[in-house]
Amino acid sequence: MKQRNDLPGRIRKFGVMGVFLLVGNVYGGAQGAAPPTAQPTDAMSAAVRDLQEEVRELRNAVVELRSEAGEYRAETEQLRRELQASRGSNMGPEAPAAGAATVTEAPSPAQGVPGQDHLQDRVAALEESSQLLNTKISDQYQTKIEAASKYRIRLSGIVLLNVFSNHGSVDNQDFPTWAIGPGANISARSLGASLRQSEVGLEVFGPRLAGARTTGNLQVDFSGGFTNTSDGVNLGLVRLRVASLRMDWENTSIIAGQDDAFISPLSPTSFASLAVPALGYAGNLWGWIPQVRVEHRFNLSEGQSITLQAGMMDNVTGELPYASFERPAQAGESSGQPAYGVRASWTRSIFGMPLILGTAGYYSRQNWVFNNHVDGWAGMTDWSVPLARRVSLTGEFYRGRALGGLGGGVGRSVLFSGNPNPYSQLQPLNSVGGWSQLKVRASDKLEFNGAFGVDSPYATDVRGYPLSPGYFPAALLQNRSALLNFIYRPRSDLLFSGEYRHLRTFDLDAGSPTADQVNLMMGILF
Repeated sequence: MKQRNDLPGRIRKFGVMGVFLLVGNVYGGAQGAAPPTAQPTDAMSAAVRDLQEEVRELRNAVVELRSEAGEYRAETEQLRRELQASRGSNMGPEAPAAGAATVTEAPSPAQGVPGQDHLQDRVAALEESSQLLNTKISDQYQTKIEAASKYRIRLSGIVLLNVFSNHGSVDNQDFPTWAIGPGANISARSLGASLRQSEVGLEVFGPRLAGARTTGNLQVDFSGGFTNTSDGVNLGLVRLRVASLRMDWENTSIIAGQDDAFISPLSPTSFASLAVPALGYAGNLWGWIPQVRVEHRFNLSEGQSITLQAGMMDNVTGELPYASFERPAQAGESSGQPAYGVRASWTRSIFGMPLILGTAGYYSRQNWVFNNHVDGWAGMTDWSVPLARRVSLTGEFYRGRALGGLGGGVGRSVLFSGNPNPYSQLQPLNSVGGWSQLKVRASDKLEFNGAFGVDSPYATDVRGYPLSPGYFPAALLQNRSALLNFIYRPRSDLLFSGEYRHLRTFDLDAGSPTADQVNLMMGILF
């Protein structure tokens, strides 16, 4: 039987082209009509030619799919005939006459019929493959999203249910980031459920411009806070995560908008913490930051490439908004210049997976109250190393200063000797941290992940300014987090997951409190 491993890839390639088929039919029907009075522009002619070519490819793919479906049916029917013949041959050389009374001894369940189990397994496998093929073909006829423009839009996202149980006091019940000491009004045990980490995304495919493909991406979740109403903890507010525009040439891309921090591109795999990437504030630098960046890829040889990235980002410092509606300048924006980032990475293929080694740098000029100027910076490295065909090691490491806007220093950029005033002293917070994850793919549907991270502000900085005000406690000396999870996907659009997470935070005032969370998840992807 022929190999068909590339069939899902071909289906995905042409699954978004149903609208092109309609355009192609309309254009083909117009060939016999009277020619228009005005000649089409070169751009329109090129667009029509592209559509015709894509329609031809789609029709060829449909013909091929129908042919392979016919082969599936023929092979299934042949195996059924073989199975029936095998059953008949085991009746013995002398078949009873029609209508004759016979007494036969049924084979015991343990005995079976030689060759029958093998044929049944083959028939079952072919029927499953045929059902999958029919499902994929039916997917091509699903209703598409209609946009106001002529360009197509793709809707995606996840409806995610988290059921969690915490043992120990934490900063946030559903996706905790650090442990806190016991208090009079703080419960050491909690049980709850949340859907506010569900996400919705839209991707729009725009026109070609100067030879580049243009796309736009919008992602939101419901972790932007709570409504001031009864049971408002279950009514999460919509929060903007990503809103970016891309222009992609063959080897060069320009990205503008709010996007992931490209200098720290990796995060551990976890569905228990989507609102804040797993191990955030525990060695994993992250952020959805307005930016403009340029990427260029150099293909060294088959399977090897180097990618260079450089860009400017909004100068974030980790501060809370000063007001609910107005937006006064914060410390980074008050400096009058953006933050800068660069990254270089090398990629090659090993065991059918990418081996990636990257290094990056970051600089941020900050102007805190009363013209206290600070230079924030970071040097970092990241890796994704396949150890075997189904095993990989991923992680990041950083060393920097004043990185609260990226989650470094447990979310703090600077420390004050007291409430800020013209006479208070300011200390930019130095920190070091990182994380690493081991992933084991037991099968195509089941994977296991174990990860550990630590963020460690310099103790000399923290001990010298223990009373500094701010959203994050000033007395935090170190934050550690470890997780172990499994993710089971019985189908590509359905997942079940369970995760255990352990937190330990070192505090000048509270010692080293710990907390544990067990999180059970179910998600529907669309």
